[in-house]
Amino acid sequence: MTGHPSTLYWSLVLLLLWSPGAQALDLNTAPVARVAVPVETVLAGLVEAVNQSTVAAQTAGRVTEVRFDVDDYVPKGTVIVQLRDTEQQAGLAKADSGLQDARARYQKAADDLHRKQVLLKEQAVSKSTVDAANAEYKSAQAGLAAARAQVATAREQLEHTQIRAPYSGIVVKRTVEPGETVQPGTPLMTGLSLDALRVSVQVPQSLVASLRRTQAASVLLPGADGTRVAAQKVTIAPRADADSHTFLVRLQLPTLEQPLYPGMSVKVAVTTGTTQRLLVPVQAVVHRSEVTGVYVVDASGIHLRQVRAGRVVAGGRQEILAGLSAGEDVALDPVAAAIALKNAQGEARHE
Repeated sequence: MTGHPSTLYWSLVLLLLWSPGAQALDLNTAPVARVAVPVETVLAGLVEAVNQSTVAAQTAGRVTEVRFDVDDYVPKGTVIVQLRDTEQQAGLAKADSGLQDARARYQKAADDLHRKQVLLKEQAVSKSTVDAANAEYKSAQAGLAAARAQVATAREQLEHTQIRAPYSGIVVKRTVEPGETVQPGTPLMTGLSLDALRVSVQVPQSLVASLRRTQAASVLLPGADGTRVAAQKVTIAPRADADSHTFLVRLQLPTLEQPLYPGMSVKVAVTTGTTQRLLVPVQAVVHRSEVTGVYVVDASGIHLRQVRAGRVVAGGRQEILAGLSAGEDVALDPVAAAIALKNAQGEARHE
């Protein structure tokens, strides 16, 4: 037999409805329970990148190469813009030469001081001669330190001609072209990272005190399945907006399998407390056209009971707002319950 999976499924159900052995089906049930569930308010939030910045030039120079463009992925530490470095290379070479001279002067002064200290012990030179040699040694030592600092500065200036990505991310804006001359502070490229995301939401002042107490909120991911992810951290601004009287709240998100992108709008469920609600496993709820119901199993048999269902909560359970009472049992497999009910009604007619 071939066909659409749903067609095959309901064909099997119809077959079982007329099966003589359907009456013997064992039904798995679950009790209707009153459970404490979070009280939530759903608000609109905006996805943001935690790391989003504009890289600027730190030295003057002419742009020789721009290696990435908008929407390119850039690994951390990769050179994204190259500046002309002839002057910086020359500066580093000069500093290296000065360092070599300083090392030679320092070594000569150290050897001279040591030799004269030995001669002083043998009373072959005066103490003033040793003092002069010691002064020369300290001067050479200071000169060596200065030469090393000059090399470090020159090397840093050369490094500034290679502008590197501060973190792994995606280029969102490019503001420079090869051939342009830039100065320190000139914006070169803007990027953001998708590795760390957060959601910003404006929370009414009436809810902030409760949110400070619970420190709990979830982001409802786009899609019809109602998937949500709990915020790893809730950060509440210390002051309200003077115009809207709302507090800016930032929710830090964990790494997600379903991609989110900065600028996307999402729904945020802010938890402000708990309340008692009747819950049943979500698979026990059946939808027939505009009717929502469950199959109640009790000592008198199986009954299809119309209910008013609420939201689905964590753990695959659904709120029942009306139609059930705590302690009643509902069938976990509505299809099997429908078969058993049909068979029972058929037997009653035959009797």
